[in-house]
Amino acid sequence: MKRRRHKRSGGEGVRALPPTISSGALLERGSDRRFRALVNDLFTVASRMEIVRSHLGRRMGISGPQYSVLVAVAHLQGGCGASVGAVAQAMHVSSAFIAAETGKMARRGLLLKRPNPQDRRGVLLSLAPAGRLRIDRVAAEIRAINDLFFGALDAPLFCALSAAAAALVKGSGRAVHYLKSVEGEPPAALQAAE
Repeated sequence: MKRRRHKRSGGEGVRALPPTISSGALLERGSDRRFRALVNDLFTVASRMEIVRSHLGRRMGISGPQYSVLVAVAHLQGGCGASVGAVAQAMHVSSAFIAAETGKMARRGLLLKRPNPQDRRGVLLSLAPAGRLRIDRVAAEIRAINDLFFGALDAPLFCALSAAAAALVKGSGRAVHYLKSVEGEPPAALQAAE
């Protein structure tokens, strides 16, 4: 009769994975456990932000990304309008994406596009009255959601998070650039990721 081998408890024979980061500032006693928890938290936050954005877009009769563009234009337009490039830069997306989405919303009467007097090749974007009305209709809901989403932050935490998010935007841009170079993307695709 064969004896059964019982697995030993205590993790003997189980190899630990190497750390997923090499920066000493992000390791605790050589462990990347806190870093991995942060990454999981960021995925959760990003997913929930997308849920909120999609919801608000649906409430306005547009897509989630169009909601973000419309609100960005509203905040950037000032007295004369916002350029496509300025909106793209603020949202960390390509000018081609902004041009395509704002074209759709202009055709629906939500945005106004007019020639840029400083650069005749460009256009300036501003809210049309219908776009302003849609934002006004959900403004109280936007505030309520943002208060719930970010209400746990006090002023020092908010400042720290803002600085950390700006640093992560830069670092994530470098990471995407690296991925595209490894995957052999053409130079135009690399520029869009920056």
